[in-house]
Amino acid sequence: MLTFAPYHSSFFMKSIQVHGKTFIPYLSSDEIQKSVKTLAEKVYRDYREENPVFLGVLNGVIMFFSDFLKHYPGKCEIAFMQVSSYSGTQSTGIVYKKMELTKEVVDRHIILLEDIVDTGNTLESLVEYFKNTQRPRSLKIASLFLKPEIYKKDVKIDYVGKEIPNKFVLGYGLDYDEQGRNHPDLYQLEEGRINH
Repeated sequence: MLTFAPYHSSFFMKSIQVHGKTFIPYLSSDEIQKSVKTLAEKVYRDYREENPVFLGVLNGVIMFFSDFLKHYPGKCEIAFMQVSSYSGTQSTGIVYKKMELTKEVVDRHIILLEDIVDTGNTLESLVEYFKNTQRPRSLKIASLFLKPEIYKKDVKIDYVGKEIPNKFVLGYGLDYDEQGRNHPDLYQLEEGRINH
């Protein structure tokens, strides 16, 4: 059974309101940065002799992607694509591509950077897309956050920054109906409370 350590620094952060919903403090920016740095170091240990392509899935990954690159000391290239499966706070289960891949990645080492993996629908769809159409030399997944309680796919997550409980989160690039991405800290939806 998974247990999650409570957030001990919440008195430094205040709850925020987004689209009438209350989000309470969960992880501070400092805690997030420690996880990002550790993740970048793990990937570097495996790819220090290579020139991998870090591929970001927009839009939520933007802050994580930028900070990850700052902590990665080796050679690398970058690329982006955009897909979506969310409407409000719920996954629709239907993944659709909104922007084409920005770089040729055939026969390259790809590390797919994800801000968060929950149901894994988006991730499973992306892995199929790359294996069937792009034929990379290798493909690994690095996710800053993982919700292990609901992730039931067979796709291996090779690098995980932090496991979090199955609650809707906002901030550090993650949004609720396009709002809240700009907060440097991470917040959880306070269940059962809606402010009008």
